[in-house]
Amino acid sequence: MTSPAGNLATPSALSPSTPAPSVPASSVPAAGIVNGLLLMLLAMLAAPLIDIFAKLATHTTSPTMITAARFVFQALFMLPIILWNGLWRNFSWRMSFYHAIRAAIITLSMICFVATLAVMPVADAIAIFFVEPIILTVLSSIFLKEIIGWRRYTACAVGFVGAMIVIRPSFQEIGYVALLPVVTAFCVAIFAMMTRALAPRENPWSMQFQMALWGMPICALLLLLGDWTGIGFLAPSLPDAMVFGWLVGVGFFAAFSGILAVYAYRVAPASVLAPIQYFEIVSATLFGWLVFSDFPDAMKWLGISIIVSSGLYIIWRERRVASKPVTSADVSVAP
Repeated sequence: MTSPAGNLATPSALSPSTPAPSVPASSVPAAGIVNGLLLMLLAMLAAPLIDIFAKLATHTTSPTMITAARFVFQALFMLPIILWNGLWRNFSWRMSFYHAIRAAIITLSMICFVATLAVMPVADAIAIFFVEPIILTVLSSIFLKEIIGWRRYTACAVGFVGAMIVIRPSFQEIGYVALLPVVTAFCVAIFAMMTRALAPRENPWSMQFQMALWGMPICALLLLLGDWTGIGFLAPSLPDAMVFGWLVGVGFFAAFSGILAVYAYRVAPASVLAPIQYFEIVSATLFGWLVFSDFPDAMKWLGISIIVSSGLYIIWRERRVASKPVTSADVSVAP
């Protein structure tokens, strides 16, 4: 999971040409795990730059315009890979309906998140967004019928408390906009469930590219609506040279971080890489401080620590439960 922009690299995203299931850590050479960790670290270092460039662009450009530009440039950067590997031949019109839904969900999530970046520090917004694994855990138990015990439910509740600690001061300053990262996290959790369901049947690169293709007309319709109604966050605009460069940066780092994550999963198991994704909060804090002089105060760091701890516990608990042989005695109580 990268930041809310939709570069979710699923555990099955192991190759740009052929999807394959993730492999257990015990069967992966040590060098592969090290390389995977380095690639994921680099991906998490690059991912906040998507939001840094988006925040820079919000001064003159609407969230919908930024989201549309991201889809355009991300698709352009991925196009050579799609053409080189011949993946376009495998596009399925039968699955287009699902890709359109995924694109609509991720478009909503991105517009909400970019709207938040306009008034909130990058690190705060990303920290709140990281309740997404917690939301995904709850939704998976409801809709995918995954067995979740009281320990992980407790960790989810604690994680939401951490999110409220981060949200509270921002809510006092900017109002309900501070809740938009939670909306983003909810949307991305639904997106992740759909990705999880589709991944065994489609190549991850094709899924990402088709999502971008559907995202462009969806954004175009929203921009037309904004032009007709005068709604600010939907309004189209013609960017100047500097803003155009920032929009290119949004698309480039979206593609770049996503590609790195895909190749990280290619050489190392998802269970090993998952905790590294929280490094994104650290890199977001660093870039936010360097570019905007934003730095979380002690109370926000407390909330961030609670969110990260809860997420890491959920990951650890899932790995522990998954490593146990399932018997008829523990199917109903596995926490």
